[in-house]
Amino acid sequence: MTRIQAATVVLAGGHESDGGRDLAALVAGGSTGPAAARHPSTVPSTTRPPTAGCATVHAVAPAGRPLTEAVRSALAAAGDGPVCVVPMTLGRDPGLVADTARALRWLAAGEGRGRLALTAPFAAADHLIGWLRAAAGAAPDGAVLVTAPAAGPFEDAELFRIARLARQYGRHRWVEVALDGGDPDPAEGAERCRLLGAREVTAVPASFGPALRTPLPGVRDGGPLLRPSAVAGVVAARTAAALHLLGHGEDGIPAGLDAEHGHGYAHSHGPDEQSHQHHHQHHQQQHGNQHQHQNHQHHAHDRPGHPRGPEHTPTDPAERKADHVR
Repeated sequence: MTRIQAATVVLAGGHESDGGRDLAALVAGGSTGPAAARHPSTVPSTTRPPTAGCATVHAVAPAGRPLTEAVRSALAAAGDGPVCVVPMTLGRDPGLVADTARALRWLAAGEGRGRLALTAPFAAADHLIGWLRAAAGAAPDGAVLVTAPAAGPFEDAELFRIARLARQYGRHRWVEVALDGGDPDPAEGAERCRLLGAREVTAVPASFGPALRTPLPGVRDGGPLLRPSAVAGVVAARTAAALHLLGHGEDGIPAGLDAEHGHGYAHSHGPDEQSHQHHHQHHQQQHGNQHQHQNHQHHAHDRPGHPRGPEHTPTDPAERKADHVR
């Protein structure tokens, strides 16, 4: 049996983890590298992190300069070993994936050549839907209030879609959304639930943080969405898959650079244009640097993290465990 090579891991945090602050408990050894002195999200945890198999979490940092510094620190700490960077999104932050890939592109061409990899995103929207359904199933009768930090208009709108799908086939009549720092905020969301007729309201997070950063009278806190051990298990699975691909010369960065394609406002090429070319870098080995899109109809990319519909059942053991361990 082939032994899985151990990797040093850096977690990239976005709006779903408060810039990485909500992931501090996963950092190993109380050391997060040079970025710790300049960004609060990399402050080490005082608790012992859960075991993550082939993954030892070296640091957590937001995309940009803090992430670049954290990855450089990880490369130095790893010696000749591999370093994997996991975009910690639950499926509503494609910008985090693309920003992480941009931060890694130059490092992969320099000191990280041959041993730096970008993993698949932590989860896709269909995973989040399943986890929210499980959390709602544990809530008492009444209303479920799905909470998350406010982000951009598209990310916030996606949360409303996810909450509606999480409600499907459930026993709760009301599943509403509240945005911490946005509209509606948790207090307004809870009041809406009561006006609709709910006698009990349970807040459930669609993020790595708590359901309620500030307690609300009469609102039950149904968080966290996943226990740290379950999060660590999925991180380990993403890392193992990335190490396998890295062994075949694929570092995951070209695919990550394309993560935002199709996200945000649509762009038009005029009524007379029937086709166009995009100079993408993803899947270069299969497609080269250019591929055709006819009338903006994408072909399906069978890559990890690509949404596969709300009824998707996770196939790897770590995802199945996360579905049941909260």
